Amino acid sequence: MHASRGDRLVVHGRIVGQHDHAVEIVEVLGTNGEPPYRVRAEDGHETIMSPGPDSVVRHLKATDISDR
Repeated sequence: MHASRGDRLVVHGRIVGQHDHAVEIVEVLGTNGEPPYRVRAEDGHETIMSPGPDSVVRHLKATDISDR
């Protein structure tokens, strides 16, 4: 798994009825874009994550950067 600052990390629900949730990667703590990542949830809470196989990175697009 490789990510950059600004990418979104989507964690899929593990059981029926559990929703996916997404967090923003605010800092890459591993080497070459690898975990762990410092992430920020929509409510502003920050934590450090080493995502598992139920997670996927949604990379920030160049058009998203120009919107910031």
